[in-house]
Amino acid sequence: MPLRYDTVTFMSDYGHTDEFVGVVHSVIRSIAPQAAVVDLTHGVAPYDVRAGGLVLARSVQYLCPGVVMAVVDPGVGSERRAVAVEVGDGQSVLVGPDNGLLAPAVAMCGGATRAVVLDDPEFQLATPGTTFAGRDVFAPAAAWLCTGVPLESLGTLIDPAGLLPGILPVAHVDDADPAVLVSEVLWVDGYGNAQLNVDPDELDDLVGAGEPVELSFADSSRVAQRAASYAAVSTGAVGLVVDSYGLVSVVVDRSSAAGELGLVAGAEVRLRAVDPSSGVPGGVSVSIGDPGRRP
Repeated sequence: MPLRYDTVTFMSDYGHTDEFVGVVHSVIRSIAPQAAVVDLTHGVAPYDVRAGGLVLARSVQYLCPGVVMAVVDPGVGSERRAVAVEVGDGQSVLVGPDNGLLAPAVAMCGGATRAVVLDDPEFQLATPGTTFAGRDVFAPAAAWLCTGVPLESLGTLIDPAGLLPGILPVAHVDDADPAVLVSEVLWVDGYGNAQLNVDPDELDDLVGAGEPVELSFADSSRVAQRAASYAAVSTGAVGLVVDSYGLVSVVVDRSSAAGELGLVAGAEVRLRAVDPSSGVPGGVSVSIGDPGRRP
């Protein structure tokens, strides 16, 4: 049969220490040798479904149409379902566990058009155990789709509305202090830039263009400057830059903002406009309990 899809994009929390990634590649090639496999990343923190979902959400609009196979699966071998979810009326199919991992990417694609539970053993590998679904269930499903096997042949059709949703935090104005925007670090990239769940329009509503912003986190605060690029952030200062995904990131030029400020994924960051006449320099850290800190 002719290929229906010719690309499998593969993401996981497998890392590269063990043989898992290579084995999955080989299973796909043994079934669909003409299909190209693109490794999106295998560096998702182990078991971190939310982080994996964010990787897919950030990436999906740039991925080659085809099959997207995602495996961050702490419930492997349990009653959680293995699914294949069609988006774009068949432009792509996302394959993975039904644990919320796929949901953000499905939403970014406009929602699911069809979905199946991968429960037909004809399109799976025989296995001595149930702990390597990436090899035994997801890789064969992705590969068979690339040979032209119809989605509905892989298992039982289900209502896409019943898929487990992803839960992502939304920035919000503090009920007790409307001048404060409460945000969360979604992701720290390899350079130490800390992406917030803040849209540039939300920041514009909080402060005017060019105005400094007070960032509060844990037991300290820092005044940040808004900048158009990393290089536009003054030496020694903290900046707020709209990143390549259209969200606001906390950055330090040619250094790690996360390392300097102690930020990790999931950390709360509170943003507040700063009066430029306050005299608080952008490079100074201030203890939350410091009587000299601006209220």
